[in-house]
Amino acid sequence: MKSSESKHVVIIGNGIAGVTAARHIRKKSDHKITIVSAETKHFFSRTALMYIYMGHMKYEDTKPYEDWFWEKNDINLVFDFVNEINTNSQLLQLKSGDQIKYDTLVVATGSKYNMFGWKGQDLKGVQGLYSYQDLEKLEENTHPPFPKSDEKKVNRAVIVGGGLIGVELSEMLMTREVEVTFLVRENRYWGNVMPEEEGSLIDRHMKEHHVEVKYQEELDEIIGDENGRVKAVRTKSGEVIVCQFVGITAGVHPNIEVVKHSRIETDKGILINEFLETNVPNVYAIGDCAQMREPVGDRKPVEQVWYTGRIMGETVAFSICGERTAYQPGVWFNSAKFFDIEYQTYGWVMSELKDGEEKFVWEGKSGKKLLKLVFDKSSRKLKGINTFGIRLRHDICTDWIERELSVEEALSKLRTANFDAEFFKRHEKEIIHQFNTENKTDVKPANKSWKRILQFYK
Repeated sequence: MKSSESKHVVIIGNGIAGVTAARHIRKKSDHKITIVSAETKHFFSRTALMYIYMGHMKYEDTKPYEDWFWEKNDINLVFDFVNEINTNSQLLQLKSGDQIKYDTLVVATGSKYNMFGWKGQDLKGVQGLYSYQDLEKLEENTHPPFPKSDEKKVNRAVIVGGGLIGVELSEMLMTREVEVTFLVRENRYWGNVMPEEEGSLIDRHMKEHHVEVKYQEELDEIIGDENGRVKAVRTKSGEVIVCQFVGITAGVHPNIEVVKHSRIETDKGILINEFLETNVPNVYAIGDCAQMREPVGDRKPVEQVWYTGRIMGETVAFSICGERTAYQPGVWFNSAKFFDIEYQTYGWVMSELKDGEEKFVWEGKSGKKLLKLVFDKSSRKLKGINTFGIRLRHDICTDWIERELSVEEALSKLRTANFDAEFFKRHEKEIIHQFNTENKTDVKPANKSWKRILQFYK
């Protein structure tokens, strides 16, 4: 049933959070909807940026909806930058000089990559990767106009900081025959997130792809040439690495500049309650720019992953359309690719075990497949799952954790969760055998046909 009272809903930002909000508000109401964005006029898949650069896709192919979708659904798109929010008069001041009056405002301005004040960070050839403009800048920075000298071609890059964006950026650059050196502050890759076994697997995989990784090393200075372009970096240990490009992938932070001079309260992000409401009536914040005043369960107050933005977008639509709804993100999960190894995580698998936790780790003989289960030592309840090179079904894994299945029961049903393509080698038997050997248990695969068990989850 659609909301009867019509109002003007303005959304700042056209990423997954803002666009999901607009789509669901339209489904539930006849409200006037305006999306304001200065990045691109149309919504695109941010995770596909790397494929544009690598030549696998065109920008047009990354837009989930055709350009006519917005007019057909009566969603007005404004390609402009918001300079100021006046919450007293409920007015947005745009860079073009135009103004937009709103009844309800949704701030979904996303993230910005971190820069930590390094000397030389403003040189040409130094950047992060988040927005479409960053992609355009990357094209320019990695193919500078040096037609008369092949010696000045970009042939080495230094990437500062690990994580998923760093791996993506290295893969992108290597398709252009650019050699990559990583500077990683921790003693293993993504050490503040990734446990030791997983970090070792990724380290081997990076080396197989000829990526040089310098652990426990930090950037001290970026050195420029006479033209204001990067020519080298100096590390904290004093090593000088000659390079023509520096990628900054040391995390992101909420993009909240637009609200800084308004009455909207901020900390690291825009502060919101469980209903995604700010301290100002009729103003919401969702996605990467939002910070929960009271985080849900064990989750962090700021979570910058695409699916939390999507859930927030759908949740805020209910509230705006008269069904005030609390944000419930469910079991934590994430997925990514480290070159050609797929990674999934469900629940809580921390870099170090907590008191009272135990782990089971199986690693395939190829060194490119791994399964880790973290569980409570006394109750045996499953707490988290990590996989590399094995696809597991999202709905089944989250169900196991929500229902607090024992690690033994989860292992017995492991085949039901496997989502690898047909003809892929299956490893359930050897995984269960190893668990039984290490724990002196007698776990057996579920008696029921795995196809019949799978029906339970459909």
